[in-house]
Amino acid sequence: MATVDLTQENFEETINKNSMVIIDFWAPWCGPCKGFAPVYEKAAESHTDVVFAKVNTDEQQELAGSFGIRSIPTLIVFREKVILFQQAGALPGQALEQVITQAKALDMSKVHAEVAAQANQTAK
Repeated sequence: MATVDLTQENFEETINKNSMVIIDFWAPWCGPCKGFAPVYEKAAESHTDVVFAKVNTDEQQELAGSFGIRSIPTLIVFREKVILFQQAGALPGQALEQVITQAKALDMSKVHAEVAAQANQTAK
């Protein structure tokens, strides 16, 4: 599956309608982003059960800002609307595969319980 271009307009729908979404925040002028692009595309072809999305930070500054993106490329992994992983810097193919495998292996009922517990702590 090809990557999806994310914008402010389709972001919520993409996150809400797919169980796992991996987002690459990038810019056309960014050298490391260009180097990471083929690695990301290859992973997208290998994992057809995952939505691979890209956010052009030049065009989507508000969206990038809402995630505090300060350097690119930055990768964020969502599963069931929860951020499981966020890291700046281009990952080698093997490291990206490990992130995907670990995200798929997580028991999301435990993750949701932890998120709820944290929200309760914050509310007190």
